[in-house]
Amino acid sequence: MDMLKRVADYQLEESTLKWEGTFSDYLMMLKDRPWIAQSAHSRIYHMIKDAGTETINGRKSYRFFNRHLFGLEDALERLVEEYFHPAARRLDVKKRILLLMGPVSGGKSTLVTLLKRGLEQYTRTDRGAVYAIKGCPMHEDPLHLIPEALREDFFKEYGVRIEGHLSPLNMMRLEKEFGNSIEDVPVERIFFSEDKRTGIGTFSPSDPKSQDIADLTGSLDFSTIAEYGSESDPRAYRFDGELNKANRGLMEFQEMLKCDEKFLWHLLSLTQEGNFKAGRFALISADEMIVAHTNETEYRSFISNKKNEALHSRMIVMPMPYNLRVSEEEKIYEKLISQSDVADVHIAPHTLRTAAVFTVLTRLREPKRKDINLINKMKMYDGESVEGFGEADVDELKREHAGEGMEGIDPRYVLNRISSTIIKKELTSINALDVLRSLKEGFDQHASISKESREFYLTCISLARKEFDDLAKKEVQKAFVYSYEESAKTLMDNYLDNVESYCHKSNLKDPLTGEEMQPDERLMRSIEEQIGVSENAKKAFREEILIRISAFARKGKRFDYQSHSRLKEAIQKKLFSDLKDVVKITTSSKTPDELQLKKMNDVIARLIDEYGYNSTSANDLLRYVGSLLNR
Repeated sequence: MDMLKRVADYQLEESTLKWEGTFSDYLMMLKDRPWIAQSAHSRIYHMIKDAGTETINGRKSYRFFNRHLFGLEDALERLVEEYFHPAARRLDVKKRILLLMGPVSGGKSTLVTLLKRGLEQYTRTDRGAVYAIKGCPMHEDPLHLIPEALREDFFKEYGVRIEGHLSPLNMMRLEKEFGNSIEDVPVERIFFSEDKRTGIGTFSPSDPKSQDIADLTGSLDFSTIAEYGSESDPRAYRFDGELNKANRGLMEFQEMLKCDEKFLWHLLSLTQEGNFKAGRFALISADEMIVAHTNETEYRSFISNKKNEALHSRMIVMPMPYNLRVSEEEKIYEKLISQSDVADVHIAPHTLRTAAVFTVLTRLREPKRKDINLINKMKMYDGESVEGFGEADVDELKREHAGEGMEGIDPRYVLNRISSTIIKKELTSINALDVLRSLKEGFDQHASISKESREFYLTCISLARKEFDDLAKKEVQKAFVYSYEESAKTLMDNYLDNVESYCHKSNLKDPLTGEEMQPDERLMRSIEEQIGVSENAKKAFREEILIRISAFARKGKRFDYQSHSRLKEAIQKKLFSDLKDVVKITTSSKTPDELQLKKMNDVIARLIDEYGYNSTSANDLLRYVGSLLNR
């Protein structure tokens, strides 16, 4: 009953948004709210902008796309700033078809769906409100009623430009129904809906021999010809084609370049002149953004055909490559799994990350620089700090391969293999090794994977496995450290005391005896060597630490072991190194004694409580790490 009440409340709210009036009423409203007369491109641009922006990993990100598209910030910023923004300002870009070009499962369809669903919601807001001539099948802009000769004066008074001409149907209605009194023409607020074919159209290619151009431009209603006496009477025409219904909004061409040529030629005048030809009528005005998507192979074939030059010149091609950041790829898998019926299956920590590491590696190209390997490149792309390299190196790597991200494994393949693993083995818990094994097995079943690609993908599996091995060892070793943070803090404080004494050439006092001591060089070097600080470089490293502490103090911030990434790594590795033998003995013992068993149970409990494992995945992890340490 509660749900029924919420449905009733929603319907009541929807009814309050409706508005009807005359053209005269509409003009009065336009005085106060000029944005209601914006173009289709402008409406989409402001829809995206009104949702706001934020900075993610140093990149500008549009909130409109954030929850659904991951790792495409650069492509989306280019799309908004190089297409939607100038198109909204009525620059020539507005007269171009937007063609999204990229690999399968790269987010093209998702992007278009987001724009469609966004428009449906936006037209229900004050900023996105759309008004049309009531009873018009093309929901025509009421401002088309203003005669051509008066439009310059209208712009001076209202600040709104009018583009397009009254459709044949509304021209007849104006004369016969309203006696040319434009002020009496009824106007209503409309709401875009793909289901109701209002403001959003979709065209999919099918058999060119059976598909009719009427699917785009509408058709004659032969049952009414006897009533109206002529095929050229607009009342005898069904304005129900996709181009008709998408007027004022968005028109999607799915797999556009697979369409027969006769369907594409209609787009030439629609994009350039804002009108199209239908039946025995004059050109019909339409204000709609045309978006299409295709893959790279079809696009290359299309542009190589000289017959397509006219249409090609009317396109803005936006490459939509695969995401190249591991953290964002992981979000894609999390989103897709949460929408499935296997969302209740326990997925061990680092499982999806390991799958993402493999997937992103398949999309990267080998760096030309010999001092950077594929793993370091992957980490740098994901915003991780890699010793000796900075932002300039990342920019250089991106310039090396202009088409990077247009090839590789797609997210659907990974999700298919994860699903297959869960269903076939009826598992209630999966881990990284299960997924890597399934990904590898799937290569033989994937007909599109060439022998050369298969060899490269196997290398990527191995690299992803090594990354997981490192993560697994660190996870278990951290779990073995009782009060890990406290241990790290104690070791860090001890190190910093000795570094300060070393740099200031002073002695330390023993906390128990009060006796003065020299700085513990052995302790400092045992930590610094964990991250490769040489004997010659130790003085500079220690001085850098003191400078960083001073900088934190000036800003009123507390310096801890996580404030310096390299020192944090060194502290962790030192702790792990000291514990390695304990972990090795405890995890590999076939008949653990009481003390070892208690330690194992404590570690499993900590993995479950603090790291997100369940009992199955925690035990699997311990056994696996034990085998790694015994190799």
